Amino acid sequence: MAIDNKQIALDVLAAVGGKDNITSVTHCMTRLRFNLKDLSLPDREQVKSIKGVLGVVESGGQFQVIIGQNVPKVYEHVCALTGLQSQAPVPENLDKPKEKLTPKKIGNNILNYMAGCMTPLIPVMMASAMFKTLMVILGPDMLGLVGAESDVYILLDFLYDGFYYFIPIFLGYTAAVKLGLNPGLGMYAGAILLVPDFVALVGNVESFKIYGLFNVPLNNYGQSVLPAVLSVWVLSYIYKFFKKIIPDTLSTIFTPFLSMVVMVPIEFCLLAPLGSICGDYLGNGMIAFGEFGGFIAVAVVAAIWEYLVMSGMHVVLITFAITSLLSTGVDTFVLTAGGCATWSAIGMALGAFLRLKDKEEKSLAFGYFVSGILGGVTEPALYGIGFKYKRPFIAMSIGGALGGLYAGIMHVGTYVMGAANFLSVLGYVAGGTSNMVNGIIACLISLFGAAIATYMIGFAPADLETK
Repeated sequence: MAIDNKQIALDVLAAVGGKDNITSVTHCMTRLRFNLKDLSLPDREQVKSIKGVLGVVESGGQFQVIIGQNVPKVYEHVCALTGLQSQAPVPENLDKPKEKLTPKKIGNNILNYMAGCMTPLIPVMMASAMFKTLMVILGPDMLGLVGAESDVYILLDFLYDGFYYFIPIFLGYTAAVKLGLNPGLGMYAGAILLVPDFVALVGNVESFKIYGLFNVPLNNYGQSVLPAVLSVWVLSYIYKFFKKIIPDTLSTIFTPFLSMVVMVPIEFCLLAPLGSICGDYLGNGMIAFGEFGGFIAVAVVAAIWEYLVMSGMHVVLITFAITSLLSTGVDTFVLTAGGCATWSAIGMALGAFLRLKDKEEKSLAFGYFVSGILGGVTEPALYGIGFKYKRPFIAMSIGGALGGLYAGIMHVGTYVMGAANFLSVLGYVAGGTSNMVNGIIACLISLFGAAIATYMIGFAPADLETK
């Protein structure tokens, strides 16, 4: 039977308290994310019972409804039914009382800001990483089909650098959007770090002064994350200050101009160097933590990773892992563990397909398997199998831990952040044949380990009865 996306939208809206209870609504790959005026109004059990809904999560002040891969179509109907503009940011309720600022709240705000900066860039990151992977596969380090001086090799190289080198500009945009700053101004703050004339100064002159007063530490900020993220955050406050004191008739010109006049020395002399230093320490710290915990650390993270995905906490770890990856060129901890965990979730779906007897449940499990291995989306399996039957979660963790254990012992490194589907193994290519082979073995251990464990211990006798 075809999925009625409009009916899903109607039922969800009714269950969350109606359109009048919605401040704004967005969506990710699998979830509708509601900002509600009153979080006590939604009938959680009613939402879960809607055909086409896989589950409910409350995180970060949002009421999140897990739909699956058809969520964009449901989202379009939600926007049409509520009158909210699709993909458009909705102003916050200004009458909402301010929450008390606590150390925990500050920490959450920092993590949410970092996640908000990085998450929109993940699709671009994956696309550019694929060019790097192709370059390594076709180049002299592997198949040797093209030389390092060939046009194809050079093209693939600058298609990769087109994102990663200029990531401060991309981050300037996403950070500005997250903070409610003009996106163009955020991009400008990122772009000035990469101006060729400034980059040319690095290593060629002893000193450079801004306004003839402030000495600038000369660094290359290509492929850096924190310099732009910190700079746009401070710029947002400077911009708001000038916006308040400058008359509206002059604001269009002088607010951005004076904001940048003040911002330039702060960015070049303090924030960018600080961000660069913190990025180096963070990258080295991630490596040190992985080495300190050894293969046990990789196994543990691989075992619990999908639970982090369900809570949304995985985005924070990915953010730091990407920073580490850009700083050191390789991640042997978080991304490697996450890769094994993804394959274990896919394995859980495979095991369920092989074990379940009810035709409808078997068909759904196969759909979850295909969704994971082709689309890289594991949430349907997590909510459609894990939450429903409970025991498969244990099997999934076993598979993830086994694969992570092998990856940790063999020091498997992830060199590019690629797709979460079957193409994820290409992330191991740049580390050489041995790294790639061991990475694939780790993924297969996770896949079949979880599938076998799901088949063996994943279901109670009652779960296997046909309906």
